Parts: sequence; structure tokens; C-alpha cells
Amino acid sequence: MARRWIVRSGQDFGRAIAGLREVEGLTQAELAATTGIERTYLARLEAGHATQMVERLIEAVRALGAEMIVVHRGHG
Repeated sequence: MARRWIVRSGQDFGRAIAGLREVEGLTQAELAATTGIERTYLARLEAGHATQMVERLIEAVRALGAEMIVVHRGHG
């Protein structure tokens, strides 16, 4: 079953990242190591402390009349 997160803000983005990570059974440290993102930065994103760039990108998507949806379909 697919899991979905609608992203309208930096907080939504953080929830989506945290949700995807948990579905995949990864710790923050494991995801950070895989992506090259600092674990502390990842923790801040997941807690809803999005960067100005993340917020601007989400605003750009919305200004274009689009909606950002993160969908996890699983493996296979």
C-alpha cells in the first residue's frame, strides 16, 4: 500500500522525510550516511525547521499552481 504526504510547507516536507525514512526502516544516521547530509541537519528538517531554500522551492511549486506530493510505493 502506498503512503502519501502532501507537502505545503517546510514542516510537511520534514514529516514526509521522517515518514519515508521510518517506512524504509532507516535511522537518521543511516539516511545521513547514505545521502551525505549531516545527521543534525536531517534531524532539524524532520522536526520542521526547514531551510529558507526548502521553503522557497515549495513556494515556487505552489506559485506555479502545482501541488507537491511525496508517495512511497515500496520495493518491487
